[in-house]
Amino acid sequence: MSKKSFILLYFLICCIIAIMQPGISSAVTARDKYIKAEVCYNKLCKSPKKQKYRHNWLNCIEKFQAVYRHDPSGPWAAAGLYMSGNLYQKLYKRSYKKSDKKEALDLFERIIKRFPKSRYKYKAGAAIRALSMSRGGKVASITTPKKQKKNNKTSTVTGLRFWSNPSYTRVVIDADRETSYVHRLLRKDPSIKKPQRLYVDLKNSILGKETEKRIPINDNLLSDTRAGQYTHDSVRVVIDIKSFKNYKIFSLKNPFRIVIDVWGKETYKAGSKVITSKKDAKITTSALIKQLALGVNRIVIDPGHGGRDYGAPGYLKGVHEKSVALNIAKKLAKKIREKLGCKVIMTRKGDKYLTLEERTAIANTKNADLFISIHTNAARNRRAYGIETYFLNFATDDEAILVAARENATSTKNISDLQTILSDLMQNAKINESSRLAYHVQEAMYNHMKKKYSRINNKGVKQAPFYVLLGAQMPSILIETSFISNSRECKRLINSKYQNHLCDAIVKGIRNYIKETSPTAFLKTIDKG
Repeated sequence: MSKKSFILLYFLICCIIAIMQPGISSAVTARDKYIKAEVCYNKLCKSPKKQKYRHNWLNCIEKFQAVYRHDPSGPWAAAGLYMSGNLYQKLYKRSYKKSDKKEALDLFERIIKRFPKSRYKYKAGAAIRALSMSRGGKVASITTPKKQKKNNKTSTVTGLRFWSNPSYTRVVIDADRETSYVHRLLRKDPSIKKPQRLYVDLKNSILGKETEKRIPINDNLLSDTRAGQYTHDSVRVVIDIKSFKNYKIFSLKNPFRIVIDVWGKETYKAGSKVITSKKDAKITTSALIKQLALGVNRIVIDPGHGGRDYGAPGYLKGVHEKSVALNIAKKLAKKIREKLGCKVIMTRKGDKYLTLEERTAIANTKNADLFISIHTNAARNRRAYGIETYFLNFATDDEAILVAARENATSTKNISDLQTILSDLMQNAKINESSRLAYHVQEAMYNHMKKKYSRINNKGVKQAPFYVLLGAQMPSILIETSFISNSRECKRLINSKYQNHLCDAIVKGIRNYIKETSPTAFLKTIDKG
C-alpha cells in the first residue's frame, strides 16, 4: 500500500469513529467551559495582585462569553452572559471606564431579552438597577437629581459630626444644599506612611469658612476625620482608619447630609471581663441573671422629635407630638426596668433637639439589643384613628409613604428616592427580627387597649423607610401610639392613665418577643406583669 493510500485510509477510519462516537468529537461541553471560567474567576477573586491588571479581568470575561457562544440557546448560556456582565460591573468599579459600564449593561439587557424565563433575568434586572445608581463595592457615585443639575448652585460643607464606640463609628457630613458625591476606600500604603482611609468627594462644593477642618476621633477604630478644598469646586472629606471591617454610606435630605457608618474588627476577646460603672453595680444578682438569660440586656427608647422639632400638632391647642412622645417614653423606660430587668437608655430625657441619624447612632454606639422609637400619628383627615407599628423596609402603600415622609420631615418624592438605595443599606439590617418584634408589640397593644377602651382601631404592622431606623444594628421599630390629630385619641394621649396602659402593652409585646426568641428567658426569673 502506498503512503498516500495509507493516509487516506487512516482519515476514513477516523471519520467513521467520530460518526459512531459523537461524544469524542464534542467532548467539551458548555458546562465544562463554565467550570473552567469559574476557576478563572475564583483565582481572580482571591488574588488582589491579579485584580490590578485589566487583562486578567478580560481573560475571565472571554471564558464566560465562550460558554454562551458554545450553545447560545442552551441551559448554561444565560449563566455565561450574567457572569460576563458581573465581571464587567466589578471592573467598572475599579476602572471608571464608561465602556466597561456599557458592556455590563448590554450583557444584562441581553439576558432579559433572550432569556425571559431564566432566573438570571431577575439577577440581571437587579444588576442594571445597581449600575444605574453607580453604587456598590469600594467605589460609588451618587448622581445629582435633574433639578439640582439645572440649579447648578454651589453647596457649602457646613460641618462634621461623629458618634463612636470601639467597633462602630458614624460620621455625618453636613451641607447646606444637595449635591452629588463619590467615595472610595484606599488601602494602607506603608511606602508613603499612609493608613487605610476612606474619602468622600462632594462635587460642586466649597468648604464653609467656619467649618472645622479636622476632628480628632482617636478611638479603636478611627484616628480622625478631616475636610479640605480638594479642587476649586470640590470638597474632600477623609477618614483615617485604624481597624476596618466594612462601611456603608447614604445621604439624607432636608437638610442634606451624608451619613457614613464604619465597622471595625471586634476588639473584645472571648472570656474577657466586662467593666461596669458604679451605676451598673447597683443591679442585683437576680437582675443580672435575667439579663444574661434574655439576650436582651439593653434597650434604647427614642422619644420622637424634641426641641425646635415639635412633631405633629394635636387636635387640642398647645398639644404637640414631642411632649406626648417624651411622657410615654419615660413611663415605658420605667416599666421596662421594673418588669423586664433590662437597662434602658433614652435618646433624650428632656425637650432636646436631636437629628434622626443621631438617634440611631446612639443605639449603635451603646450596643443596644432593641431600639424602640415612640411617636404619635397624624393625618389631614381628623377622623383617622388607630394604633400601628412600623419596621424598616420598602413602603408597601401610599399611607406608609406619607407617614414616613412626615416623620422624616421630608417629601414623599425624597422617600421614593430613598427606596432606590434601601436594598443596599439593608443587607445587614435585622429585618426579620424587627418584623417579629413589631408584630408582638402591635398585637399586645391592640389586645390590651381594646379591653380598656372602646373604638380601638388595629391598623396593623407596616413597613416604610424611616430615617431614624436606617443603619440600626439591632431589631428596631417605630410605634405610632395613636392619632394626635383625632379629637378622641388626642384627649387620650395626654391622659396619664392611657399612657400607662399603652406602656404596659408595649412591655408585654417585648416580653412576648423575648419569650419567642429565647423560650427559657423568663423561667423562674422575671415577675409576672
